[in-house]
Amino acid sequence: MHKGLKVCIVFEGRDGAGKGGTIKAITERVSPRVFRVIALPAPTEREKSQMYAQRYLPHLPAAGEVVIFDRSWYNRAGVERVMGFCSEDTSRGFLKMVPLFEKLMVDSGIILLKYWLEVSPEEQERRLRDRIDDGRKIWKLTPMDLKSFDRWDDYTKARDEMFAATDTAWAPWFVARVRGKEARTPECDPAPAGPRATTRRRPRRRSSCQSGRSAATRRSITRSSTCRKSSDQALAGGGAPPGGGCIAW
Repeated sequence: MHKGLKVCIVFEGRDGAGKGGTIKAITERVSPRVFRVIALPAPTEREKSQMYAQRYLPHLPAAGEVVIFDRSWYNRAGVERVMGFCSEDTSRGFLKMVPLFEKLMVDSGIILLKYWLEVSPEEQERRLRDRIDDGRKIWKLTPMDLKSFDRWDDYTKARDEMFAATDTAWAPWFVARVRGKEARTPECDPAPAGPRATTRRRPRRRSSCQSGRSAATRRSITRSSTCRKSSDQALAGGGAPPGGGCIAW
């Protein structure tokens, strides 16, 4: 802070990769006057009519600040593309534009750090089930988590194309591989694809049989989540869980 540095840290990754927990570990012992966490909601109708990056500009750091983005402008290359919230042409246009946008940031004196948190299919499934089964974590489960659960390969393709287009000399990606909940410090490497890439181990893709199993698992997770939330609502109102108690407490 006394040097007047401007630091912007971007955290991206798959659902359940631990972005929130990592950010909490960073910020829980530092001054909120210096560190700010930005987690923007879905854009409003007014924001949708603006230049795409416009909603992020007011949150960029000034001298002596560290700004942490819990997801960022890279939504357009990931969830918006995979879930159909933007067209393929729009997403590809974004990938061409964003290296220039980040070059402007760096040239203005901002230290830009971009981290991708990678989680295995098995660990992701374990974490989603843990959110369903633990009433203290059910708030972390969103409808989007359930919709995107069986689109692993689509997210993998989007991630690889994002790395190839935006892993630049001035704003490289770093991949933190999450091994499990005990891994407090994930292994971190440069991005496995892109202009500066060397040959590195990629996160393992699921086979077709795994993808099929994940679709069935998604149906199970969706039903469990619905039952759990319905049960919580009934108990809050003093009633019994609907359907004779579909949750194994």
